[in-house]
Amino acid sequence: MSFKLSAIDTVDTINPQDFQNNYLKPRRPLIIKGLTRNWPAREKWTPEYMKSVVGNKVVPLYDNSKADPSKPINSAAAEMPFDEYIDLIRSQPTELRIFFFNIFKEAPQLLKDIVLPKDLMGGFIESMPAMFFGGSNSETFLHYDIDLPHIFHTHFGGRKHVILFEHKWKERLYCLPNATYALEDYDVLNPDTEKYPSLNGIPGNEAYLEHGDTLFMPTGYWHWMKYLDGSFSLSLRAWDRSWAIKAKSLYNLTIQRKFDDVMKKNFKSRYMDWKEELAIKRANQALADGRPY
Repeated sequence: MSFKLSAIDTVDTINPQDFQNNYLKPRRPLIIKGLTRNWPAREKWTPEYMKSVVGNKVVPLYDNSKADPSKPINSAAAEMPFDEYIDLIRSQPTELRIFFFNIFKEAPQLLKDIVLPKDLMGGFIESMPAMFFGGSNSETFLHYDIDLPHIFHTHFGGRKHVILFEHKWKERLYCLPNATYALEDYDVLNPDTEKYPSLNGIPGNEAYLEHGDTLFMPTGYWHWMKYLDGSFSLSLRAWDRSWAIKAKSLYNLTIQRKFDDVMKKNFKSRYMDWKEELAIKRANQALADGRPY
């Protein structure tokens, strides 16, 4: 036995009352296939068009390798001109991906091609839309977003495999101390549950996003993603109404992140070894206690 994955609810469209009552308030994920139907981006954002507006700006690239304990989280593995990178992911499989790229700073005209779904909810962080690009074979490690937003994640140009878990399974997923990502030593698609027994039976959600699909991920949801084709996604972020969650977001972004970076810089692999050992200890204890209740 491993994870118990079920399909994410999928609709073509949804009215604001149903969205708020059935997904936003109870914090349940949802795929809305028709949300982008009136977006110019749905037809306009081809790889060639994205190349034409961004050009040869050099961008940082990331791969599937385990994080280097001596470096801050999200340290780049390589760099490449954007247009060359787009050609790469269209022509062959690669692990290389672009993470949290503020493409709108380089090409602000792209903002005219999207529509924030303010009819469904408020609180959008309009200054922080971000894009993600990946080649087939590239994966986003299992994590939750440090600032704890609600996310509307729209995919373009191919397919993407997504697995989600509720935040409450944090310890059982081997979350590393002072971090928002899990132990990177197990395969999310095929975990070794003899070595990592606390993963056994954790319920989650699974989906395959296609061009134009929008995934609503509630605050704190753990997510793992794999690009099945060279393609890209847009994330629109919105604050949860809870002041407790906003306070936790501020703590994560300031105190926790700074402390973690300082410890990595000073203690490197010793600190990472301690984090991994404590993550395993906490997971085993949560399993033994039957948590979360």
